[in-house]
Amino acid sequence: MTDASNTVDVAALTGWLDENIPSLGDGPLTTALVSGGSTNLILSLDRGGRKAIFRSPPPEGSPQGARTIQREATVLRALTGTDVPSPEFLGFCEDASLLGVSFYVMELVDGWAATITAENETIWPKGFDDGPDQHYLCWAMTDGLVALANLDYEAVGLGGFGRPEGFLERQPDRWLGQVDGYSRRYPKYERRDLPGLQYVADWLRDNVPAGSPPALIHADYAPNNVLFQHRPPARLAAIIDWETATIGDPLLDLAAFVNNLVTADEDDGAMRYFQPGRFPHRDDVIAYYGEQTGRDVSAIGYYSVLSKWRAACMIEYKVAESIQGLSPRAKGDRFDAIVRRLLLDSEALARSLM
Repeated sequence: MTDASNTVDVAALTGWLDENIPSLGDGPLTTALVSGGSTNLILSLDRGGRKAIFRSPPPEGSPQGARTIQREATVLRALTGTDVPSPEFLGFCEDASLLGVSFYVMELVDGWAATITAENETIWPKGFDDGPDQHYLCWAMTDGLVALANLDYEAVGLGGFGRPEGFLERQPDRWLGQVDGYSRRYPKYERRDLPGLQYVADWLRDNVPAGSPPALIHADYAPNNVLFQHRPPARLAAIIDWETATIGDPLLDLAAFVNNLVTADEDDGAMRYFQPGRFPHRDDVIAYYGEQTGRDVSAIGYYSVLSKWRAACMIEYKVAESIQGLSPRAKGDRFDAIVRRLLLDSEALARSLM
């Protein structure tokens, strides 16, 4: 990590920390850049006491970025002290006049996250690179989903955090609208007539299940968005990156997770963290989740269709970026193949459920 003293007003931030989070210590503030992308600015903070993480939208960010940071802070504040493994919330500053942006501070969690290479190889640290301890990483993540599903979100102050009524019914129009929006954001891009896009949207509208009782959902639950404890046995240290969290149907989180658990016969070479043969079968994970949460998982096929189709709608923006000239065409071609595969998979699964 590199020094980040030029990215924030260190003196102003130090004064705020003195007043709001004295547990970080009273020494000189050292900042280091963890991530400085277009979505969030992430810094590590060290004053000689406990170490922390600072998150804010970039200085040139949109109002949506400020709202996202506020929602993340709201979730972390609510989860602190619960059974859901998450970074401890330390403080939130809504006053953008201090640093030019709103921001929040959370504990620095000591853990590791999986990474995946361009060659579709997952990098697992020593101790988790083979054998049963690697296998149990999947079960540790399943336990994280169980904890989320069993959380009384209203009791921790998240009763108004989302709109659970009609959650599934809204999804087709919500994501078709997202795809339509890409042409406004990227003028050179025109919405494509992609095979399966409209068929699956119509199928989703026509086959909405009764649904599962609402819960806090992460909406991007994957091995790169959790931190594992360093030593076996496999245990979660924290679930991170709550930008897309809302109140909705938790079976959508489950479906997105188990869609990555494929058998050797189903392996299509797509990039995924859980390679075939090393991890539990998705049916076992689904059954375990149902037992531990008391939720009816019989309609999981619907959620699997929705998850694949939704992922295609989200990833389509990568194609739009390439057409706009903001990324290499070869990169856009790779994402085009992913989008088409997800749509074809979702259509095939939908037809098989009829």
